[in-house]
Amino acid sequence: MHFKNIYLRSFRLFLFPLAFLYGFIIKVRNFFYEKRIIEGVTFNIPIIGVGNLSVGGTGKSPMVDYLANMLKKKYPIATLSRGYKRRTSGYVLAGNNTTAIEIGDEPMQFHLKHPDIAVSVGEKRIEAIPQLLYDRPETKLVILDDAFQHREINAGLNILLTDYANLYTRDFFLPTGDLRDQKSSAQRADIIVVTKCPTIISEQQHFLIMKELNPLAHQHVFFTYIKYNTPYHIVTGELNKLSKENEVLLICGIANPEPLTSYIHEATSTYDALFFGDHHIFSIDDLGDIVTRFNNIKNENTIILTTEKDAVRLVKFSDKLAELPFYVLPISFTFLFEQEKEFTEIVSQYPTDFYTQSDKAEVLSDANEGI
Repeated sequence: MHFKNIYLRSFRLFLFPLAFLYGFIIKVRNFFYEKRIIEGVTFNIPIIGVGNLSVGGTGKSPMVDYLANMLKKKYPIATLSRGYKRRTSGYVLAGNNTTAIEIGDEPMQFHLKHPDIAVSVGEKRIEAIPQLLYDRPETKLVILDDAFQHREINAGLNILLTDYANLYTRDFFLPTGDLRDQKSSAQRADIIVVTKCPTIISEQQHFLIMKELNPLAHQHVFFTYIKYNTPYHIVTGELNKLSKENEVLLICGIANPEPLTSYIHEATSTYDALFFGDHHIFSIDDLGDIVTRFNNIKNENTIILTTEKDAVRLVKFSDKLAELPFYVLPISFTFLFEQEKEFTEIVSQYPTDFYTQSDKAEVLSDANEGI
């Protein structure tokens, strides 16, 4: 695996001319927006944009999940995603019978975990938002998933995520690196979150990363790490805490499985794995391979384990999975340096300020009309 990574990285260096061209196109595009030759659209509703500057997993889904949990207690909210690798196109609003095939795996996660909020997808978000607000006129706040580099819409609060192991400051444009936007675009963020950190970071490490990120005066930087919670059965929901007695067959189709495999290695006796591509759509043949691999493991304490993201693409086989010890490993994130309160206050204050200013503007408008 290590050799393969070295080989791929070496090969990507030969693609530098393409990366240079891609970077030039991105810089021209951003120049047009910065000079207002092209202007983004502003909607009369608070919008929070969550995203990154790179491809690959930086923890966008756990962040959207966290925001939804926090904000839905105060406002009727909606999420809008692109719906990557879904089999539909255009705008779709999740309903009672919606599947991951129709809206994508990550939006399906949000829909299953938050049935009380509006979950929608649409490639052209500038067209999807008016349709969403028409379908759900009670909506008071929209969370845009994976939207930081999509500048057609002006979000009122921008949250930028960057992986501790691959900070955007150390990266380069695709296809040589993983950047899909230029590093200076980070200046548009109101909040920068360093994700997937070790559970313990020294003050010296914190200082060095802050120096490297070099945030602007108005920007707030937070550090988080992944927290793995108790697995639950994919069909029955029964909990099953991992232990050193377990042997695990891991079923995984995510962009960066290394933090997950490290955790399973530490928490269990041993593990085998079947890796699939990111957003892989599982077939009946895949299920057959999973069952065969499971049956070849002789340890009676063996369980099958998958991610929440993969689970929404596997649950269509629930009649067959019900008979197996097939569990889902939920994740969340935890703030380092006791920063959660500060983060919550900043995010919660944004819609409050938005509606306070809107009310003041409406009063002034009414007063001017009366003169």
